[in-house]
Amino acid sequence: MTAVLSLMAATGLISEAQAAEWNKTAFDGKSVADVIKALGGSGTEKSTAISFNAPDIAENGAVVPVSVTSNIADTEQIAILVEKNPNTLAADFTIPPGTEPFVSTRVKMGQTSVVHAAVKAGGKRVAGKMQAVKEPQDGRAEESA
Repeated sequence: MTAVLSLMAATGLISEAQAAEWNKTAFDGKSVADVIKALGGSGTEKSTAISFNAPDIAENGAVVPVSVTSNIADTEQIAILVEKNPNTLAADFTIPPGTEPFVSTRVKMGQTSVVHAAVKAGGKRVAGKMQAVKEPQDGRAEESA
């Protein structure tokens, strides 16, 4: 991954400072607790001020759409964690001051898992809603009649 970051910096897609800020420890975390600790937290508080949207059944585990909105003032960071992935931290976003704390992305999931949204706001770690996303048995989403 370091080579990819170096290449992105060399081509101008990201600055060298952004490449240096990559948190390898967090992305190598194997559990939710490990990732929260690597991101600088000691635990999380539950909050209903975080909106989390993901499908109950993924059409394709390679591209599961996930979006998170924080209604907490001074949101600095939004992270998406997938419990049963080999690397729990699927995505980590820095939210610049004055911007809407909303992210939308697609994550890869190897199997049915609980997906978490974690937010850093005002120096505190806050856990959002958790949602189980299921892989269909035959690789396709079930169709309702």
